[in-house]
Amino acid sequence: MMRETALLPVAALALCSAAAAAPSYELTPKVLRVGTETTLTVRGLNAESRLDDGQEYLTRVRPMEWKGDGRVSGATDQRARPKEGVLEFRTRPEAEQEYVVELVSGDGKQTLATFRAYAVAPDLFVRRPYKGDIHQHSNRSDGKEEPPYVAAFNRKIGMDFMALTDHRQYAPSLEAIRAFEGLPIDLRIYPGEEVHPPETMVHIVNFGGRFSVNDLFATPEYKQEVARLAESLKGLPPGIDPKAYAACQWSFAKIREGGGVGIFCHPYWVTGNAYNVPEALIDRFFAEKPFDAYELIGGYWKNQTESNALQVARYYQEVARGRRIPVVGVSDGHGTAAGLHQWYYTIVFARSPAMADLRQAIVDDYSLAVEHLPEQPAARPYGPFRLVKYASFLLREVLPAHDALCAEEGELMLAHVGGDATAAAKLKPLQGRVAALYRKLWAQ
Repeated sequence: MMRETALLPVAALALCSAAAAAPSYELTPKVLRVGTETTLTVRGLNAESRLDDGQEYLTRVRPMEWKGDGRVSGATDQRARPKEGVLEFRTRPEAEQEYVVELVSGDGKQTLATFRAYAVAPDLFVRRPYKGDIHQHSNRSDGKEEPPYVAAFNRKIGMDFMALTDHRQYAPSLEAIRAFEGLPIDLRIYPGEEVHPPETMVHIVNFGGRFSVNDLFATPEYKQEVARLAESLKGLPPGIDPKAYAACQWSFAKIREGGGVGIFCHPYWVTGNAYNVPEALIDRFFAEKPFDAYELIGGYWKNQTESNALQVARYYQEVARGRRIPVVGVSDGHGTAAGLHQWYYTIVFARSPAMADLRQAIVDDYSLAVEHLPEQPAARPYGPFRLVKYASFLLREVLPAHDALCAEEGELMLAHVGGDATAAAKLKPLQGRVAALYRKLWAQ
């Protein structure tokens, strides 16, 4: 039986969990490819932890998942000597899961450090985790701050991409984009809006679309096309207004036409002593899925988290019925100081943070909704089980270092918004650091 070891949080740029604060060590890479032999490297991070080239060390690799008979498949013990203070050993993970890696003294009596690594199948290995918030507001609608400030704050709290989605307005998202044009930043700022079709109370987010859908509601074509759609709908159950459903169908189709992601928002938000969307309409949405993604986790205060619980329960019920429902998490923030921006967000496993790659990854079910309420010891990802397991590892072992890098860039972006003429030059050396971190932590 393998000895249990406590998991310690990853702090800032320390990339390992160690038995004590000093000496400390790092393991690289931390994300491996299933079925591929990979060289792992352990090195000390300070003078007290420098590995002695004259000593032999033992490395143990143990998968987290046990077989039913108590055996561990894929466990390896290896002995090696460091060269110039760097210890190298090879491993070939057999299955997609988390692995415990131990650095042990040569006599096997003292565990010097415990690390975690994760092996993923090829489809996930070529993707990287990108954090984003794609439903939030500025003072151009009912938020508190200017669009550029909201964008910069997103980077400060660890977002890789974001969109401003003011009510019935597309222009504020473009204002946020223009504020940072030409600056050497890694935050991807995309257009967006919260869409409110006139015939329904359903809220829809247009994430990344090339044009405004709200602006089209005043056109004669909108009324004509929705009327035709409504006329074509046959056999709708009681409780569904044909024009309301047709307006939603039309809006989602227009978002896709513009290359965006159409998001079905907060159906179980309580407003006016009722849920935001009638149950019959929710049923129809899940049966026909006119949307691209479901807002699984939304921006609710602590006294409103029942709504998120219902949205999560409904998601798993639909999945149990055999339906594939892509999901996102959003802050729906209306002011950065309030807190929601740091509570809820999306992780997308995509080939890059480019809009086309993010969109494809979301619709292909490679995204998660994340909840991290204040005083909650760890973030909780929701979505496909396979991704939840992987993201739980990343949130613990990789993303704290990522977030520390983002925070530095975000602080300078906020300074730029505040009129600091030196901020732009200071941003240049920070560009590309998250990509470099990922190159270091993913096997080559």
